[in-house]
Amino acid sequence: ALCTYQAEPNACAVAHSEANLKKNRNPDYVPYDHMRIKLKAESNPSRSDFINASPIIEHDPRMPAYIATQGPLSHTIADFWQMVWEHGCTVIVMLSPLAEDSVKQCDRYWPDEGSSLYHIYEASVNLVSEHIWCEDFLVRSFYLKNVQSQETRTLTQFHFLSWPAEGIPATTRPLLALRTKVNKCYRGRSCPIIVHCSDGAGRTGTYILVDMVLNRMAKGVKEIDIAATLEHIRDQRPGMVQTKDQFEFALTAVAEEVNAILKALPQ
Repeated sequence: ALCTYQAEPNACAVAHSEANLKKNRNPDYVPYDHMRIKLKAESNPSRSDFINASPIIEHDPRMPAYIATQGPLSHTIADFWQMVWEHGCTVIVMLSPLAEDSVKQCDRYWPDEGSSLYHIYEASVNLVSEHIWCEDFLVRSFYLKNVQSQETRTLTQFHFLSWPAEGIPATTRPLLALRTKVNKCYRGRSCPIIVHCSDGAGRTGTYILVDMVLNRMAKGVKEIDIAATLEHIRDQRPGMVQTKDQFEFALTAVAEEVNAILKALPQ
């Protein structure tokens, strides 16, 4: 029954409007009209406020904990960086490879080396490095500069490499290790964490579900209903956690993390 739960049929008219259709990687996974990230249209190259991205609220509607978004398309990269800038984001979690079996999953939204200008945002990886933590994920540091205000910020991208589009990772350990690194880097900030895969639904929803449940446990919440948490997330963006396998993977990840915490307690 859990996997059949979908939110009330809410309008996605803005995402499906003629002007915005081409900005969606997959027309089935778009934000609801009442729960979408709005760009400042006056700063946007196409004077539009639309991006395929949804704020995911844990408890405070004024401060989303995450932004769930699709992997940028070549013509939405400037919009992506505008969103990062306007929401003061410092951490990006990328859960898909750029391509898989020669099918593009996400366009490269950062420069290979040096810097690239995306409308008024200049992203550079020139001074900062790509760290290979293990074969499962990469960590990249970026400088992002607003060339109008001349302000520069530092961002960290955690790129998980071992999650196939059709399926789940072989074990939960690497994803839990990635989550630990993400949360260490993020600790104490009040901006949303950007999470994306290809369509911003299956893998993105699974990561957010695991993180949200484990964060609640860490805060000492006594009763945790994982199915209700998924319903809460699905009320905010369609298609979050797409398959039974993904939901079971989330359950296993939570159980393994709890197990690890219990083992670490003094006997």
